[in-house]
Amino acid sequence: MNRSEALVRVAALRTADGSAAFASGIALLRADHAELLLPAARQLATRFPGDPRIHQLHGLAARAAQNSGEASIAFASAARLAPGDALIAHSHARATLEAGRPAVFLFERAARLAPQDGTVLLGLAAARLHDQSAQAAVEMLDALTDANPLWLDGHRDAARLRGQLGLDPYASLAAALRRHPDADELHLLRISLALEALDLPLAWQASVEARASLGDHPRRALLEAHVTSEIGKIDEADTRFAALDTTLSVNAASLHARHLLRAGRPQLVAPLLEPLIDKDYDHMLWPYLSLAWRLTGDPRWDWLEGDGRLVGVYDLAGRIGDLAGLVEHVRRLHFAAEQPLDQSVRGGTQTDGNLLIREDPPLRALRAVIRDAVEQHIAQLPPFEAGHPTCIRDRSPVRIAGSWSVRLRDAGFHADHVHGKGWISSALYLALPPSIAQAEAEPASGHEGWLSLGECRDVIADLEPVRLVEPKLGRLVLFPSTMWHGTRPFASGERMTIAFDIARPTQDRIGDQT
Repeated sequence: MNRSEALVRVAALRTADGSAAFASGIALLRADHAELLLPAARQLATRFPGDPRIHQLHGLAARAAQNSGEASIAFASAARLAPGDALIAHSHARATLEAGRPAVFLFERAARLAPQDGTVLLGLAAARLHDQSAQAAVEMLDALTDANPLWLDGHRDAARLRGQLGLDPYASLAAALRRHPDADELHLLRISLALEALDLPLAWQASVEARASLGDHPRRALLEAHVTSEIGKIDEADTRFAALDTTLSVNAASLHARHLLRAGRPQLVAPLLEPLIDKDYDHMLWPYLSLAWRLTGDPRWDWLEGDGRLVGVYDLAGRIGDLAGLVEHVRRLHFAAEQPLDQSVRGGTQTDGNLLIREDPPLRALRAVIRDAVEQHIAQLPPFEAGHPTCIRDRSPVRIAGSWSVRLRDAGFHADHVHGKGWISSALYLALPPSIAQAEAEPASGHEGWLSLGECRDVIADLEPVRLVEPKLGRLVLFPSTMWHGTRPFASGERMTIAFDIARPTQDRIGDQT
């Protein structure tokens, strides 16, 4: 459904009855036209004040358009009219949590209506965490995974939360494996979590133990080949990858490409990845293809990442206003004691949830400033290029796929990484250690705390960055989500940022000219 067709449907909502309006509204949401639907959904809620489906539709439209406060209010109206509807109750709880408001009691109500729904239970744990009850969230997840030892999502969330609190991340998983030593998925999850945490000795140990249990399980063999490469056993990894057909999946090809680059054979990467690029929906392959093209002198690297307009630097300090107040507000949202298990942070903490869709006044004001800068950046991007992951045809709506704050401490840094599920990624500097702040007046040669673009030091240690960007208070840097990025360590102090990904807009609206 293109924009023109969506506008016709939206106009027809003015005279539709409740059932037809709900069905048409859901079709608009499925076609990703939440922003067009939302004004009409507000009017429908006024026309049909007693219909819970219409208030539900209003909430769904507001939530998809990232107006979490409005979504929470709309779902509250739907819940009052349909108190026994589990889906509405869950949606009300979720939108309230996303708005940054207390939501434990709402998730508890949803859990009573749907006691076997794992997503509701994980939401309840997240709500307890956001209510500054991290220990209660851990205890809840521990109890749930003990009662449901094969619940992978529960173990995954428990590991990530426990790790950030300085507890043993693998405690619940280890207990489950003692009870179910032949459970394939538990072994595979243990390897994956160890890799997320860059605990390579544990990843190797877990893969050896999985081999004894799983034998020739294809996912185990792929993960073991990957671990072998990551710990530097290049010849052995060659043998293991050679025994696999890594052309069968994007994930397998990405891991094999990473190994080939580490082994110093970039000329083999493009022939492996290029046939799969049209299936690379999460953009796992573009970052490795970029490295391969660059290392082999392929001119297509310049097409992919060489245009200077792809990276934007915007100094927003004068538009943010009370930067010190914003810093204090964001600092209070950092609950963790340790770095997250599954992120690039090394020596710091990261907030939970989608920070920039919260309704806290300082964050709402910041979101407006950021949105203006992002729209300015999108407007100057290079024109549409068929097949290009950044220079896409349809560039609206502008939505935040995820946002968070990172607080790095002494010698902290970001490992080089990419955000394959985003379109445009970012770094906004809120606080800088004295050594970096002083360097604004007298630039240092060491580039302490600077943002590095184009490096992948875990794989190719001696590859120079494409660009280094100096951090300054209130500075926003925007760059393609598929571009490798990380930061240089700094000596001491605190370096706090907000980062976000802009979601890649849907690209199936051929014929949309308005």
